[in-house]
Amino acid sequence: MRRSICALTLSLALLLAVPPVRALAAEGDFSPVRAYEEQFADVSPRDWFYTPVKALYELGLTNGQGRADRFDPDGALTVAEAVTMAARLRSLYETGETETGPAAHSGNSGTWYQPYADYLQEIGSLGDELDSAYDRPATRAEMAHVLALALPGELFEDVNQAAVDAALASGQYMQDVTAGTPFREDILRLYAWGVTGGADERGSFLPEENVSRCEAAAMAARLVYGDLRQRLEWEILPPYSRKGTTMADLVKSDGRFYAAPDPDDMEKIAADVRYMLSRGERTVSLQYEPGVVNSRFVDRLLTSFLAAVREHVEQTYNNVTAPYSPRSGTVVITFSSSLYDDSLTERYREQTMEYALAVHDRMWEEGLITEDMSEYEKARVYFAWICENCRYDIKDNAMSHSGYRVFDEGIAVCDGYTAAYNLLLKLEDISCGTWSTANHIWTVAELDGQAYHIDPTWGDQEYGVEYRFFAMTKTDALARFKESAA
Repeated sequence: MRRSICALTLSLALLLAVPPVRALAAEGDFSPVRAYEEQFADVSPRDWFYTPVKALYELGLTNGQGRADRFDPDGALTVAEAVTMAARLRSLYETGETETGPAAHSGNSGTWYQPYADYLQEIGSLGDELDSAYDRPATRAEMAHVLALALPGELFEDVNQAAVDAALASGQYMQDVTAGTPFREDILRLYAWGVTGGADERGSFLPEENVSRCEAAAMAARLVYGDLRQRLEWEILPPYSRKGTTMADLVKSDGRFYAAPDPDDMEKIAADVRYMLSRGERTVSLQYEPGVVNSRFVDRLLTSFLAAVREHVEQTYNNVTAPYSPRSGTVVITFSSSLYDDSLTERYREQTMEYALAVHDRMWEEGLITEDMSEYEKARVYFAWICENCRYDIKDNAMSHSGYRVFDEGIAVCDGYTAAYNLLLKLEDISCGTWSTANHIWTVAELDGQAYHIDPTWGDQEYGVEYRFFAMTKTDALARFKESAA
């Protein structure tokens, strides 16, 4: 688990921040006291933590763990070791030697680490808050506390303070650094100085996790060397933005999955489809009793599953296949699109979402959608946008059946109109599905607690937006469709 945190999540923040191996310039009275000649067999120049470990070794702040040729980068650092590292760092700054400061307390009775703790307490860099914790692994929050006070604060520039303030105000980053987080102010100080950028792309600090030796080395080295510090380039989105939303995020599932639904049980089949889509998948594996499955049974299943997935027309799936085994009773249903090759499915889904997100955020930015609007009002605005920005494809090109073409070229048939419209509604957390006939499809949405039928295809008229096709009752929708079809 620690290897995962150290080598994976931290690499997001550190790989770009740690420069190639080179001579580092210290920002303070620090001078190397020895040379690093690849003493640690478990530290490779390819490791993200190589430069920090090398720097700390040369400063005399760290040695091998157990054996002289092992650093044990993924091993836990104890509170005692964290305090010792901080004391050596302060002593090096004050006296040019790592042990001079603690040595003045070596006559005190106690454990091996007591002189280091006494030294920090004497200069006011540590209190008694960790007195009962020295023998256990240090948390990342405790490491931050020890390091934030190890050196005089005036040595550091708050290069990331604006980013930290914006992140705290928006709640989009450092979400696990809350008012109740131990040593919160020390953690925030390290962010501001560029000593940490968090453990993932959202700047999470993982304050309760045990700190590893490589993590501690990275933070300590950044205190000494300014060119190892991180500049936070967090994108702070406005509150209304849905950037980062995926197709899977748009589908709500209560977690229920039925492994052997009857082909006529649309409630269970719809639940299975929601479960699949909410997980970002496009395959449903079913298991029936031997002898139940045959070609007719599977045909009925496919018809029902296709109808269920068409409720989520924005997801782009309009085709199903199902290899099956009568002997074992297994049926594997795979969803795809007839509009493009399977290898392009995710690309088109992602691009369609990016287009829709851009429209959504622009509508909010321009004030066309506001917080005080009802769902009905929001749906009407998006209805007008679809009608004004798309035209009907009388040639019925295959891609015109997709929401992608609505956003990309402004041309579609009913499938595309409905897919694009439903996608925009769902980005506003408006619940919606579809109503299909043999040759037409349109939206059914719940607006402010009431169901409405909405047909943006017929709402798009040459003379402008025809609002008769917005917010219809079921009776009106079916009647108007029959009228227009005639």
